[in-house]
Amino acid sequence: MALDLSDQVALVTGAGRGIGAAIAGRLSEAGASLVLAARTEAEIEAVAQEIRHAGRNALAVPCDVSDEASVTSLFEQIRSRHESLEILVNNAGVGVFGAVQDFDVGDFDRVMGVNARGCFLCCREGSRMMLAHDSGTIINISSVVGFKGYPLQAAYTASKHAIMGLTRSLAAEVQGAGIRVSAVLPGGVDTDLVRSARPDLDPSELMHPDDVADAVMYLLSLSDRAAVDEIYIRRRSGTAH
Repeated sequence: MALDLSDQVALVTGAGRGIGAAIAGRLSEAGASLVLAARTEAEIEAVAQEIRHAGRNALAVPCDVSDEASVTSLFEQIRSRHESLEILVNNAGVGVFGAVQDFDVGDFDRVMGVNARGCFLCCREGSRMMLAHDSGTIINISSVVGFKGYPLQAAYTASKHAIMGLTRSLAAEVQGAGIRVSAVLPGGVDTDLVRSARPDLDPSELMHPDDVADAVMYLLSLSDRAAVDEIYIRRRSGTAH
């Protein structure tokens, strides 16, 4: 039976391209009303237009998830348009890569700001909305580096480990209120970020953003009796990362 999300509102951050756009498209196909957030307005508006052309609802809201005021404004706009928020997918992320010895602290702060601080801020505001209704699903898009470490990826790896810690603690805090918090940890996906981090990988061997979207839809299909804490997805060919 197809998943029916026609009575639900979903927020996807980093929704302008790649994994975020794929997740937004799948949620929309299932009937959810979408709120799309990213720093680049033109990108999220293009995704929103595609959803609207298909006869479904989408609101594009420019947002820098590392900035508290910007995140607060995003959720205020959600409250003004919708009575509730049932689904939050924290996908926004950046990567800067290089050896620790040569790494600029400004780049480190930027990666941690978007990936870890941004996820925290959206989890905080999203869980506040969900607690008001004692229900909801939060899905944080982490990475294989959320439990592994690779050369030249220290800042990115630290940020994804932080997301895993946040996910696990928040899940324990809100599970009694009917809110599920999960993480999806993909390996190599054909995105701009992965191509930047791992130019040695053959693009034909990478997963597609839709593969990550499949995992998100699976988590949303679970009954109220079940919860899945983490899903690690790896590409089948090559090494397991």
